[in-house]
Amino acid sequence: MTLEHVETLLSPRSIAVIGATERDGALGRTVFSQLIETGFEGPVWAVNPKHETVLGLPCFESVEALPGVPSLGVVATPRRTVPEVIDALGALGCRAALVLTPGIARDGPLWSEMLQAARRHGLRFIGPHSSGLLRPPQMLAASTAPMSPLSGRLAFLSQSGSIIGGVIAWAASRGIGFSHVVSVGDQADVSMADLLDHLATDRESRAILLYLEGIDDAQSFMPAARAAARVKPVIALKGGRGREGAAAASSHSGALAGTDALFDAALARAGILRINTIVQLFDAAEALDHLRLRAGQSLGGRIGIVTNGGGAGVIAADAVGEIGGRVATLGDETRAALAELLPSWAKIGNPVDIDAAADGERYRRSLAAVLADPDVDAAVVINCPSALADDRAAAEGVVEAVTASRKQSFRSKPVFACWLGDDRAIGQGTEAQALLEKADIPLFPTPTETVRGFGYLLARARLLEEITTVPPATPPGPKADWDAARAIIKGAAARGSRRLNEAEAKAVLTACGIPTVSTATAEPRPGAARAAAEALARNGVRRFALKALSDDLVHKSDVGGVILDIANPDAVAEAAARMLADLAWRVPEAQISGFSVQETLRRPLAHELICGISDDPVFGPALLFGAGGLAVEAMDDVAMALPPLDMALAHRLIARTHVARLLAGYRTQPAADLDAIAAVLVRLGEVARALPMITELDINPLLADDSGCVALDARIVISRRLADAPAPNPRFAIRPYPAELEGRLKLRDGTAAFCRPVRPEDAPRFAEFFARATPEDLRLRFFSRMKEVPPAMIARLTQIDYARAIAFVAFEPSAEGEAEDAGEMLGVGRLATEASGAAAEFSVMVRSDLKGRGLGRALMERLIEHGRAEGIATIWGEVLTENDGMLTLAKKLGFQRADNASDGVVHVELNLR
Repeated sequence: MTLEHVETLLSPRSIAVIGATERDGALGRTVFSQLIETGFEGPVWAVNPKHETVLGLPCFESVEALPGVPSLGVVATPRRTVPEVIDALGALGCRAALVLTPGIARDGPLWSEMLQAARRHGLRFIGPHSSGLLRPPQMLAASTAPMSPLSGRLAFLSQSGSIIGGVIAWAASRGIGFSHVVSVGDQADVSMADLLDHLATDRESRAILLYLEGIDDAQSFMPAARAAARVKPVIALKGGRGREGAAAASSHSGALAGTDALFDAALARAGILRINTIVQLFDAAEALDHLRLRAGQSLGGRIGIVTNGGGAGVIAADAVGEIGGRVATLGDETRAALAELLPSWAKIGNPVDIDAAADGERYRRSLAAVLADPDVDAAVVINCPSALADDRAAAEGVVEAVTASRKQSFRSKPVFACWLGDDRAIGQGTEAQALLEKADIPLFPTPTETVRGFGYLLARARLLEEITTVPPATPPGPKADWDAARAIIKGAAARGSRRLNEAEAKAVLTACGIPTVSTATAEPRPGAARAAAEALARNGVRRFALKALSDDLVHKSDVGGVILDIANPDAVAEAAARMLADLAWRVPEAQISGFSVQETLRRPLAHELICGISDDPVFGPALLFGAGGLAVEAMDDVAMALPPLDMALAHRLIARTHVARLLAGYRTQPAADLDAIAAVLVRLGEVARALPMITELDINPLLADDSGCVALDARIVISRRLADAPAPNPRFAIRPYPAELEGRLKLRDGTAAFCRPVRPEDAPRFAEFFARATPEDLRLRFFSRMKEVPPAMIARLTQIDYARAIAFVAFEPSAEGEAEDAGEMLGVGRLATEASGAAAEFSVMVRSDLKGRGLGRALMERLIEHGRAEGIATIWGEVLTENDGMLTLAKKLGFQRADNASDGVVHVELNLR
């Protein structure tokens, strides 16, 4: 569905309330009266066949009887009538509705009839069971909330209607206003993702706040969230953190709750800052609204503290460690400058105690000195109430210092203020605090909250850094044989098994390029285990492990199905006989199909880890990593992530566990090969993509030390129904690298170039490509003169969301034996799809010395082919009037050119349908 009418829905010019009434407590009365009382400037019409007037205004018998076409229809009628009301609105020409009516079952006939009516007319609606829409800048209150919010720069989207009233009241007590407040209801049509797409480009909203209870469609939510979080802060409060809360959330909102740890990882991957309380929600908004960061902008955690009260400074210093920062060490120049300002008895250090009698000038000069220190990344300035000094003068001094700092540097150091005792909730805000607010300096009532405010900014900076960091290339490894892996899985499915035996699981890992221990299989007959051990011995294996193969044994070690460190093949045969007898006594119902005989590795300093794949009902395939071994459940040290991963993301997954500290090495213990572990995690993401029939995969333990890592044991569960499912896995929440789009481009001179989608690790090659381009070619591509393409822009060009964009990179043919993309980069064609999915913008650039070989046309044809495959209706581009080559090529490919060019730019467009 198009996003075209979402803007109309959120900014209507006229409104009709269908179901308006004067009956106390009715939805129609509450909404209609609020619209009238808040002073909405456009026409507001009442529709109800039972009334001639409502609250003194004319009431119309039906939608068809309205004197005009409303921009927005607010539906507050009995649920059985909702589909016909939507149909009537659409037939009249209305293209937006807000459905407040509750009780329409998602799996019932009214739900489908309502959707069919809306889609028949291209009408978009929020709801059903929405508590309404509030737009303070428009004086619009179509809501059941008990009060209207203040006007401001925050947008608030909530999956709970009941929480909105409390949030509005709490925000008003702190002087916080909103640009939008939207209760999304049951999201039958307009979703949280649609609203994020709209708000990402909305100029009235500086930050987006979310209250989430679950996600219905992760494949829509994740691209929208990632796009919005790149351009403005998105802060989420998630209900249902524990198991009980998650169950309540599911029944309340109808959304699947999912694993909270995975939900946390998903929000972080999207660039969304997650907090835990309503107070934190607005503290984070306070910090991020005033101090905005750009993608790629780094921010350190070294804090300087300026205070007129020693105790308050100590409290602030204590809080610094809680946010992952540190109290800055002031340099000699700073200390000397402070010594001239402060009383002779003052101790010069950080926190900087400027004394209770500090005037505005001392505040100004002290804060300026701290901000000038190269070891300081940000400053916290505290004012404690004192009869010895003027509160307003202190604020003026702070504002002057901050203003001067901002003038000196485009990216000045952030300053957070604490006016101790400020309590706007009971009307105690002062003139001094108003000065700070006007200067866009975040203000908090306590030292701890002030430092945490900086913590939110620091967390936001780290999230932005993560989504723009160029990952290192994955270390070379064996090429995966996906066909071999599929054959093994199909064999297990053919015999009716959902669980691969250990030998099959390890064979799949080997086929997928994941290192495994040397293993052989044996039938459960005398001598077979010895023969398998002898076969391994011929390859240099000296110590053996024996494991039973059975679909009936999940945890073999618990029932005697594992014997380790066997000395020789004869001992293996004896152990096999003993194990069969033992299992027959312990688990007589278990069917033993054979044995796995494998090498017992002697790596005494190795760590036992666990990693694997699970299938989450909300987010699809998910990756797990942590401390492994027999005590994995007791350790409870695991972290989760969404695939696909690159090396940087894999290292961050490792770092989120406690075992990461041990892997880094300590005392006589050498550091483990973290790159090798990360490479296994990257490959597991590829396994999840290429083998969608795998629903669970555990490697436990993955043995890791300074020489690398190897899988000792593996467990794989499959879906027999999906045994023949092709790649890629369609359930990824984040679309993986589309390997199926790799291929060759035939050029005009008969040569061929290898062409594949862009990868994040291509950034260095893009930098080299742009460095070889002429200034004129860079101007024609980027519409501005630049000596070089900045790293932040290169990151945006190489780190794309494949769900919304594609970039095909062409490489010259590589030498025999090298990777197909080992040659030099020749050119790139890009297609950026609009959020609605209906249209996409193209761009093409060919290396300056390669023009005339037909590469530009080949890339354009590849983009057109991909656009058709994706169901895109229109491809368009903006071309400078002097770019004759691109304009000529566009004409040959059937693009239509706009009649008039504005500002030297020509719009060209190709209808793919």
